[in-house]
Amino acid sequence: MNPSERIDELKQLVDRALGLILDEAGGPPLLRRAMAHALLSGGKRLRPLLVIASSELFEGTGADPTAAACAVELVHTYSLIHDDLPAMDDDALRRGVPTCHIVFGEAMAILAGDALLTESFHVIAKAYADRPAVASAVVGEMAAAAGCAGMVGGQVLDISREDPRRFGAQEAGPIDLRTVHDMKTGALIRACFTIGAILGEAGDGDATRLAACGSRTGLAFQVIDDCLDATASDDELGKSAGSDARKGKETFVSLMGLERARAYAVELKEEALSLLSGYGENGDLLRHLIIRAVERRS
Repeated sequence: MNPSERIDELKQLVDRALGLILDEAGGPPLLRRAMAHALLSGGKRLRPLLVIASSELFEGTGADPTAAACAVELVHTYSLIHDDLPAMDDDALRRGVPTCHIVFGEAMAILAGDALLTESFHVIAKAYADRPAVASAVVGEMAAAAGCAGMVGGQVLDISREDPRRFGAQEAGPIDLRTVHDMKTGALIRACFTIGAILGEAGDGDATRLAACGSRTGLAFQVIDDCLDATASDDELGKSAGSDARKGKETFVSLMGLERARAYAVELKEEALSLLSGYGENGDLLRHLIIRAVERRS
């Protein structure tokens, strides 16, 4: 099976597993409908696929990565719901459908995001109950990537850069764009690699190498995201294109220009791929995912 066929197969596996997670989550039907609207409306499923592909680098007797892969997607989807809210990015389109707050209202969207984030840790606790050390390590990686020093902290830096006075941020000096996106976008993508290393029972050297590979992949993904926002259509992106320019946001495109930004993404991609050079055929799927993430057109 070639990598593209394997990716299609794994996306179907992840989608089925996500549907089962929602079926078993319980709670009010309205809440689960709002969660499903955001979670099951499509998406690349890049992050769960990165978890699975990273775990497959190693030929040990590691734990099944499917649950951890789905848990990361739950965290990612929660972040999209909250990012789209009027108090944040105020977007009306996501994954080709109206955003959660447009369909269900702001309060229900906030609660759906809260529920997805909380359910992610429930999924890990249940799936790896017989491997407490694995469960603890995966939860630690995911929480660190999503929290103050990761995705949430990066979002704070991003919005405080736009208008420091809005938050009374007296301490806010110049904040490097790369620092923002290493946290806001890169941390969760990096965690996909490190969680895969945990599940694959990787050694310390391999785990360090995968973390470095994930950092470069995450930043390259964001650079290309900025390029696509400047060049693609709403239909191609499944969300509102050109929003960065309309909001006057500083991006890699506004700082570097389109061609230099694209070249920077390619440079990061090549660095990421070079870190996988010693894994032979076991790394084919992960290499393919990295290439797809950086060469995507939507």
